Amino acid sequence: MSTVSSSNSSGDEPNKRPGVNSEESSHLLEATENGAKYGSRQADQENLLGKMVHTSTENRANTFPQYVAALAAAGGAFAAGTLLGWTSPAETEIVKDGTAYDFDVSSEQYSWVSSFMTLGAACVCIPIGFLINFIGRKWTMLLLVIPFVLGWALLIWAQSVIMMYIARFILGIAGGAFCVTAPMYTGEIAQKDIRGTLGSFFQLMITIGILFVYGIGAGLDVNKMSIVCGIIPIIFGVIFFFMPESPTYLVSKNRSESAVKSIQWLRGTEYDYRAELEELHQTDREIRQNKVNILAALARPVTIKALCISLGLMFFQQLSGINAVIFYSEAIFEDANTGISSSMSTILIGVMQVVATFVSTMVVDKLGRRILLLASGAVMALSTTAIGVYFYMKDKNAGSVENLGWLPVASLCIFMIMFSIGYGPVPWLMMGELFATDIKGFAGSIAGTTNWVLAFIVTKTFKNLNDALGSGGTFWLFAGVTVVGVIFVALAVPETKGKSLNEIQMELGGNRQPSTMQPANSEPK
Repeated sequence: MSTVSSSNSSGDEPNKRPGVNSEESSHLLEATENGAKYGSRQADQENLLGKMVHTSTENRANTFPQYVAALAAAGGAFAAGTLLGWTSPAETEIVKDGTAYDFDVSSEQYSWVSSFMTLGAACVCIPIGFLINFIGRKWTMLLLVIPFVLGWALLIWAQSVIMMYIARFILGIAGGAFCVTAPMYTGEIAQKDIRGTLGSFFQLMITIGILFVYGIGAGLDVNKMSIVCGIIPIIFGVIFFFMPESPTYLVSKNRSESAVKSIQWLRGTEYDYRAELEELHQTDREIRQNKVNILAALARPVTIKALCISLGLMFFQQLSGINAVIFYSEAIFEDANTGISSSMSTILIGVMQVVATFVSTMVVDKLGRRILLLASGAVMALSTTAIGVYFYMKDKNAGSVENLGWLPVASLCIFMIMFSIGYGPVPWLMMGELFATDIKGFAGSIAGTTNWVLAFIVTKTFKNLNDALGSGGTFWLFAGVTVVGVIFVALAVPETKGKSLNEIQMELGGNRQPSTMQPANSEPK
């Protein structure tokens, strides 16, 4: 979840996406960002966004309502963030103290409690696209309040570990689906000149949600903390009910009158909506006239290369150890004997995530993708190596690390900052840049599902790796994988900063004519 920060791409111009929070966060978060791609019917929505030209006639467009709608949508991201961060502050009371429920939960069972969330998110990435296009972005997000509340209710009144598994799976479905839908909605309601800023709200609110649950977890027991988390989706639903539907969706359903009302709500009644509405209708007509053969599009050599790069980045993002760091950060700090309370340590991590996520929105388009990935991976590898050294020395001789309590705290903080700036958002951002428009929706679903599946695997196996390799060996394993990731970026990942979609396609195809210019059923020359 890695997340997961990234950016929502619209045609040739991607929207920046801040760093991811937790693996799930990163990922969900990281999921996040790709919402603009997942739900598109064969990238129909990507075509709409990419070709949409928002005009502000004589600056008469009012941007304030757009900020209101984007922040309202990001309220669901806040709810998803609390879901992602819940496992860390809850672990001590549930597993070690055994006071949260009337039944015992072993360490192995709790790893499944954590992992079922990512499994639920992985299962929903592709199906949610059909619902988004059937009932719309707004009503899809409002319906997601139901599984959110149901999941928290089952978790609050759980009578067995099985109920906890079911609750987390349902919450994962809600969180994963929201990470697909909300970014798409935000990208479609925003004018081009503020779309990047509004798109950044989602990932930023996820990190704030994680920090929020860390904070209340320091003062509330698990039951009360879960009740607070369960109320947040309801508040979101009440507020978001009054927001408009996406004009893009309304045009695709031939509801022009409703689309005009939506545009006027978002831009103001003084805004001349005619040019924007005509652009939406024109793009919708082109989409209907140019049906895409998905299998033929996937078979293009340039698509295969783009898919390998995107899936490779997702793999190294998850195998960097982000899920382990986020989900079990409190336990890590306790084992480190830092002298800082475990709850305070996780709060510090949450603050780092929020700050770094904000910073990432301002630098990714200035420094370039490759530089951020290379710098992020190199520093993350050093950080996890240092953590591994600390725990290895501690296992050998606890007295040898009495004066090194600062090392794991500093290393984890640096790790989180660099992940949130580079490996968190950039893989998602590049996913929207590497694929041709006609395949982006389907390819994005593949990449998103792969990311969540990897998140599930890493989250589920972390404790097993810890038992088999020891804490030091586990973090060294993550460091080694990250080093391989740095080599992968240096050799295989192209720089996409400042390049159009066609230019990126030409580079991937060896300077051949970009595949986007060819019929879907033809082979590239």
